[in-house]
Amino acid sequence: MVKFLSFGDNSHRIAEADSVAVIGLGRFGSSLALELMASGTEVLGIDASEEVVQDHNARLTQVVRADATKEKVLRQLAIDEFDRAVVAIGHDIKASILVASLLLQLKVPVIWAKALDEQHGRILEQLGVQHVVYPEKDMGRRVAHLVRGAAADYLELEPGFAIIKTGVPSELHGRPLGETDLRQRHGVTVAAHRRPQGSWKTADNSTVLGVKETILVIGQTREVEAFAQLR
Repeated sequence: MVKFLSFGDNSHRIAEADSVAVIGLGRFGSSLALELMASGTEVLGIDASEEVVQDHNARLTQVVRADATKEKVLRQLAIDEFDRAVVAIGHDIKASILVASLLLQLKVPVIWAKALDEQHGRILEQLGVQHVVYPEKDMGRRVAHLVRGAAADYLELEPGFAIIKTGVPSELHGRPLGETDLRQRHGVTVAAHRRPQGSWKTADNSTVLGVKETILVIGQTREVEAFAQLR
């Protein structure tokens, strides 16, 4: 049975901790909120759906059924006391923009917002939202890079610059990285390495890589992708 907490019941306390308010608990918002909880961050979840609120009861620090498009509601929930908030509203662009605008008016210091498309994202940026994310677009681009190359994982840090997880090409086997001229020849840097069943360790010029190790390589997107093709 869900406990519908009254507005502001625990929100002030949560706002004082290492906490985030997540508005919209659809697939993206829910995944984000639960991952934050798993990492030790307290989360206030807000959604207009009773069913969604019931589903997240006891899974988040506090979950409230509320209409976040109303300034009075946000104030009652002490959103203005949070340092960070995420607008994760699904397919209602109007609601997303309105909530983002209210958070800015309430002077929430750091705001993240999910954008459904580039036009939506531009509006959010023009409003002053500091961090706009495109979950579907970003995932599509990430998968495209994985499909194209030999990378086991791929993360674009910013346009044109990425980090990949890949195997060790034969030219690096058994040689200290400082003797490989890796940056000069391929334009990339090995940031970390991991032996099978081992833990990640920072790589430096003295690091000698084995055949079955996995490495994290950072550099320009085209160059790290080309490096991942090496055997």
